[in-house]
Amino acid sequence: MWHPSDRQKYRFYEMFPGIIVWVVLLGSLLLSFIRPIWVIYFIIIFDLYWLIKVLYLSILLIYAWRKYRKNLKINWREKAEKLPGYADIYHLVFLATYKEEIDVVGPTFEALIKSDYPLDKLIVVLAGEERDKDNFLKMAEEIKNKYADKFFKFLITVHPKNLPDEIPGKGSNLHFSGQEAQKTIDELGLPYEKVIVSSFDVDTCVHHLYFPYLTYVYLTHPDPTHCSYQPVAVFNNNIWDSPALTRVVARGTTFWILTELTKPHIYFTFSSHALSFKALTDIGFWQKDVVSEDSRIFLQCYNHYNGDYQTVPLYMSVSMDTVYVGSIKKTLINQYKQIMRWGYGVENVPWMIWNLFRNKKMPFKKKIPPFWVQLEGSCTWATVPLLIFILGNLPMRIAHLQNKTEAIVHNAPFVLEKLMSLTLVGLFLSAILSTILLPPKPQRHKITQYFFMIFQWLLFPITMVLFGSVPAGEGITRLMLGKYLGFRVTEKKRKIIK
Repeated sequence: MWHPSDRQKYRFYEMFPGIIVWVVLLGSLLLSFIRPIWVIYFIIIFDLYWLIKVLYLSILLIYAWRKYRKNLKINWREKAEKLPGYADIYHLVFLATYKEEIDVVGPTFEALIKSDYPLDKLIVVLAGEERDKDNFLKMAEEIKNKYADKFFKFLITVHPKNLPDEIPGKGSNLHFSGQEAQKTIDELGLPYEKVIVSSFDVDTCVHHLYFPYLTYVYLTHPDPTHCSYQPVAVFNNNIWDSPALTRVVARGTTFWILTELTKPHIYFTFSSHALSFKALTDIGFWQKDVVSEDSRIFLQCYNHYNGDYQTVPLYMSVSMDTVYVGSIKKTLINQYKQIMRWGYGVENVPWMIWNLFRNKKMPFKKKIPPFWVQLEGSCTWATVPLLIFILGNLPMRIAHLQNKTEAIVHNAPFVLEKLMSLTLVGLFLSAILSTILLPPKPQRHKITQYFFMIFQWLLFPITMVLFGSVPAGEGITRLMLGKYLGFRVTEKKRKIIK
């Protein structure tokens, strides 16, 4: 139970990121009227900084891309089989689902059985919700009849509704199914450090090299149980059918993950991820009262092991669905809500202040980096596109209205235009790599669809604002105002081909 004073402190910590976002936005707006010349200088310096960052990220993206493509050509099973302990490794796969139909779940299992890895080393958990019990059990029975005998073990769990101290969602579902899976692991007598856990969204289709590559990385790491493992999330499952705006958002997410993987320290996991069963049980499984369980699981381990924990990059893909639910309007609404939920991941900031900074066993230098990465990343996400594309022209207009005669007022538009045009290097690179990353074109689509796949990147400024800053800012603001989001499942549908 919270002490009233503790709850007040924690509420302030929840408000802190939102306060920063709104101070930056409102401060920039106010200063545009009071000191437009100051803001013009700031915008020029800021755009110059952003150009340098875009060029830097482009270099990282090229490096990550080359490493990713190289790994797809290696026989990872052959390399893994030569390592001591290979035969002892088991993979535990969690597939949490809520209201998904068989046309979404079926391809996930098809991908699993095509893995270049012994299926008798896979334990698969299909985790449903009591809130969707009838639909889930019908779908689960169909999956069981078709696929269960192909794996070492196949478990079906139904997460009860209205359990105390939890919110409905993927985290609480995984918490429950994890405990159920532990019973099976114990019955089998498997050492926890020999079991690698992969937590997937139910639409996740693994690359056939995913399990052998993960096994190789795990066995060659000096301290594998103190690591999470982050693959590259691509969104190819239905990319030919989804609207251009959602395709750009999805590809932007993939490129962000690729650049993150190149950094010396990765402080969070995103969506599909892996870790040892030992680490998972040491922390008591996924937190059951949180929306962003995919990033929080890393922080739980990081705090439990007093900073002696890291995320290891996996230059291997897992493919998921872009946001697509049929109609364009409904699809875009769901895309907005998904980004808002991701923006709400700033809930990690108060958690870190409350837990990491109170952990006396953790060195102080270990506390700052993950806190700063989350805070700076979230606030930048919510403010930068608005500053560049909306507030960027405002101070110049105000300066003209106020009859300012400084040379900077007249030269700024040309300077900003040149700076922004140079950032098109990143856009051009994204268009090329995005096209290369496409899966084979379905026959129902014309060859001209490739044209739209390339020129869809002209929509990037729109997606940065309407499906970036705005929903991310709303998620941060909701936390600031105490309007807690709860977990919102992104609806998944596949286009039915007649």
